[in-house]
Amino acid sequence: MSTPFKTVGIIGKHGASSASDTVKQLINCLQKQQLEVLLDRDSLDLTQDLGNDITLVDRRELGQRCDLAIVVGGDGTLLNAARELVDHDVPLLGINLGRLGFLTDIPPTDLSTNLSRIFAGEYKEESRNMLHAQVIRNGETVSNSTAFNDVVVHKFNAARMIEYETFIDDQFVNTTRSDGLIVSTPTGSTAYALSSGGPIVHPSLNALVLVPICPHTMSYRPIVVDGNSRVDIIVHDLTHTSARVTCDGQISLALSDGDRVSIRKKPRPIRLIHPPEYNYFSILRAKLHWGKRL
Repeated sequence: MSTPFKTVGIIGKHGASSASDTVKQLINCLQKQQLEVLLDRDSLDLTQDLGNDITLVDRRELGQRCDLAIVVGGDGTLLNAARELVDHDVPLLGINLGRLGFLTDIPPTDLSTNLSRIFAGEYKEESRNMLHAQVIRNGETVSNSTAFNDVVVHKFNAARMIEYETFIDDQFVNTTRSDGLIVSTPTGSTAYALSSGGPIVHPSLNALVLVPICPHTMSYRPIVVDGNSRVDIIVHDLTHTSARVTCDGQISLALSDGDRVSIRKKPRPIRLIHPPEYNYFSILRAKLHWGKRL
C-alpha cells in the first residue's frame, strides 16, 4: 500500500536543543522514503547542521503544503501545533520527548520502525474535538482563541477567589466563588481537569467537561454536557482581585469586570495519527500507573 503522505512537515519544540538528534534521525528516515520534507522555521535552532537540502517554511505554509505534520517534543508542543494547523486539516503525528506523552505516543527509540509502518499504510487515525473561545467586552469581541485541551477562567496574581456566573446554552447554571473554572474537551480531561478532580472522558465522546477549581462550596461537582453546548462564563466583582482566561495553558488574556467568555466546540476537529497498536486504555495504564504495586 502506498503512503498518502507525500509531503511531510516537521515541528520541533522551540529552543529545545535536546530534540536535535531526533530531528536529524527523523529527516533521514523521511528522505529514505523519498518524501518531500518541510521544516517549521520556528525550529531553526534545531537545524544548524542538518544540511542545505532542508526547506524551511513558516507554520502557515507548512499547513498549506504538507500532508502530515510530525511533532517532535512533548504534549505542549503538539497542543501548539494543533491550534495552528487544525484549520488546514493536516493530521498530526507525535514523537514524545516530554514526560507524560498522552498525545505524543511514539518514543524516539522506535522512530524508524514506526515510521516505516505508518508510511506503508499501517496506522490508526482519529479525530479529536477542539474548542473556540471568544471574549466579549461591552458587547464587542476582543479576543478569539482555539484550545485543544481546555479553556480556563482563573484568578491571577492574588490569593483571592473570583466570582462568576455560568450559563449553558443560555440556561443559568450557578453563581460561584472559586479559583476558577475549567472547560475541557475529552482530550483535556486527563490534563488540568483531572488534577482538579474531574472525570476521565474517552476522547471519542462528543462532550464538554466543566470542572470548578477549589469552589467555595462542598456541593459543586464536575459536570459533563453535550459537546455541541455553548458555555458562557461572566466574571464579576474584580475590584479586589484579577482574572484571566487561558487556552491550553499557553494563550492568556486578562479579563475585566463583566467580561463574558463564550466557549463552544470548534467546527473542524484535529486529526491524529497513531501506530496500529495504539490503545487509549493502554496509554492510561502506562501514564497514570494503574495496577502497579505500591
